[in-house]
Amino acid sequence: MKILANDGISQSGIKILEEAGFEVIVTKVAQEQLTNYINKEKIQVLLVRGATEVRKVLIDSCPSLKIIGRGGVGMDNIDVAYARKKGIQVINTPAASSSSVAELVFAHLFGGVRYLYDSNRNMPLSGDTQFKNLKKNYSGGTELRGKTLGIIGLGRIGKAVARIALGVGMKVIASDDQVGETNITLHFYNNQVVKVPIKTEPVEDLIQHSDFITVHVPEQKKAVLGKKEFEKMKNGVGIINTSRGGIVDEVALIEALENGKVAFAGLDVFENEPSPAITVLMDHRISLSPHIGAATTEAQDRIGMELAEQIVSIFKEEKV
Repeated sequence: MKILANDGISQSGIKILEEAGFEVIVTKVAQEQLTNYINKEKIQVLLVRGATEVRKVLIDSCPSLKIIGRGGVGMDNIDVAYARKKGIQVINTPAASSSSVAELVFAHLFGGVRYLYDSNRNMPLSGDTQFKNLKKNYSGGTELRGKTLGIIGLGRIGKAVARIALGVGMKVIASDDQVGETNITLHFYNNQVVKVPIKTEPVEDLIQHSDFITVHVPEQKKAVLGKKEFEKMKNGVGIINTSRGGIVDEVALIEALENGKVAFAGLDVFENEPSPAITVLMDHRISLSPHIGAATTEAQDRIGMELAEQIVSIFKEEKV
């Protein structure tokens, strides 16, 4: 039984699969050559991340496929419903990268409130000659402690963000269509556990009460945060998007940055990946990262292991 991990898989995942009798191929096959390769090698399991697309044409053209696995949460690069209709199992790893994405949210937040996104650009250029001026420019930072963080989407990643926020000493409010109330569990030394209840509220309320807003929802047909939402926010709010490009309207965001409604933004995802708008890339008030939310050693290791364990379980139970 052959598995093609076209966008890679961790060594721990490979080990689990090989011990179960699978042949794991990690050769990177170009998108246009993928169908021929799958058919030639009689691949039964195709594993992808965000780079490889699995659309109807490929699904119809590859009768040997039994499982399609997505290393990560979102599966918008896979025609999931169609694949399942054709009898192919589609799996992903929704829990594996939550902590990594949540920590990136705070990397952008901490950098935002202390202007690191801008000082890191200007210190190499003029730090040797304009040190005192730069010090003055970046001396008006604020603390996260005591501020209100609004979390739109209280799934696994949203809850991971809430745990860090509570640990930092922030006030947490959240909005979620599926969750009315939940407990955020904090684990401390010596097995100490603290549970903090959170009741969700409508987005239109959350955006008015938050000092910072972070979005964690699946791909949407329209932006969750657009011009109308920005107008209702506090002046000087910070916006973080590590979710999906298009969740935040980039044109409206730039306008809000220019008129001072938004103080800074942190973006890991973009409307036009892999070619983000130059107006976004060049804005000195935006902290930028190239869609790396799940790209930590720990997360990739967990992703590989979760995928492998699911595949082994499916074949063991003879579901395919």
